[in-house]
Amino acid sequence: MSLANDELDESQITAMDLPLEFKVKYLGSQHSRGLWGIKNTRRPVDTLVTVAKNLPPNKTLPFCNLIVKVDGVHIDTLPTTSASSSSSSSIISPMYWPIDQISYGVQDLVYTRVFAMIVVKDENQLRSENPFEVHAFVCDSRAMARRLTYALAASFQEYSRKVKEAEESNNNNNNESVTDSLIKRKFAIDLRTPEEMNQSHETEA
Repeated sequence: MSLANDELDESQITAMDLPLEFKVKYLGSQHSRGLWGIKNTRRPVDTLVTVAKNLPPNKTLPFCNLIVKVDGVHIDTLPTTSASSSSSSSIISPMYWPIDQISYGVQDLVYTRVFAMIVVKDENQLRSENPFEVHAFVCDSRAMARRLTYALAASFQEYSRKVKEAEESNNNNNNESVTDSLIKRKFAIDLRTPEEMNQSHETEA
């Protein structure tokens, strides 16, 4: 497994580079009003950052390994480094989101060290009042948040390639079962820099 470091050129990340591991802090999750777009991640990120800033002195955000693989995103809690931090850090259970349940990923335009993604709940929960969730993570640097965004883009691209190959095989063989294990989903990744997103918002206004 590769550790995403400052020397890695994010624009050249491909599925061949996956899995990539990022050491991050988990901000938490909030409901999202839609599948895609910075407009559906901005307010949840603001809320999560506000909550984090107002944590009591004896509470800290959990440190995690966020691992981007071709099949999805995995979260593992990291052990704390001292007894004092051990007693104050929040604990989260390991999490895994298949790539076909992630609809959007973006580096936040205000908090540029924050990476956010929208997760679609599984089919049993799609009829719930809030089927979409924003999960947000604090990276060590703005550059890491950008590399994380590109890593997810590589995973999206690989999934799209597999779906396309399955569809072509299905058409050639007249066999619908070929695509049974691959669900055709719509997803998006925003690779614009925070400055480009801000400029776009100003133009639209």
